[in-house]
Amino acid sequence: MFGAPAAAEPVEPLAHESEARSNGFHCVAGVDEAGRGCLAGPVVAAAVILPEGVDLPGVHDSKCMTAHAREEAFRIIQRTAIATAIGVVSPAVIDRINILRAALEAMRMAVMALDPSADFLLVDGIHPVPAGIPQRTLKKGDRICRSISAASVIAKVYRDRIMGAYHRQYPAYAFDSNKGYGTRDHLSALRTVGWCSIHRMTFKGVCRP
Repeated sequence: MFGAPAAAEPVEPLAHESEARSNGFHCVAGVDEAGRGCLAGPVVAAAVILPEGVDLPGVHDSKCMTAHAREEAFRIIQRTAIATAIGVVSPAVIDRINILRAALEAMRMAVMALDPSADFLLVDGIHPVPAGIPQRTLKKGDRICRSISAASVIAKVYRDRIMGAYHRQYPAYAFDSNKGYGTRDHLSALRTVGWCSIHRMTFKGVCRP
């Protein structure tokens, strides 16, 4: 790994990409995941390589953006990025290997699907991606690093679309609004209806019959 995990201090949003390039790297990818804390649905990760020097000032931590702003940012990122890629790990695999390992596997899948390939990763959080590529982990990286912010938007929008599709299959849980998180209405549905095939059975709050 290149350097130590960086703290979430206010920095110029392309500073980490610029630092990596100054150290001889060329294809610098931001990596983030969505859905780690949900009770239902997959965990989804994205990897994004932005062109050198290209800023996207409307792109921030996806959790701080409205759904409309995320959708617009999703389109802009897809048009602007050198490469984007997605990794998806199912609820069944999450239950089998645990959510941390599943999230890292989704990140690895996204990174390995990039074309062109990344030669350096900027990863949200404190855990490196098991991809055999030089990288730096950034605490709250989706707030301080534009490439990671872009990845957070791609992952969030993609996962929200998946959960919207699941809502049509399982309308009782209101996945279109809660996206699988443990909201009051979702927990109430779990108590009255029980779980469905996309619930994470190892997660506290998921009701078994």
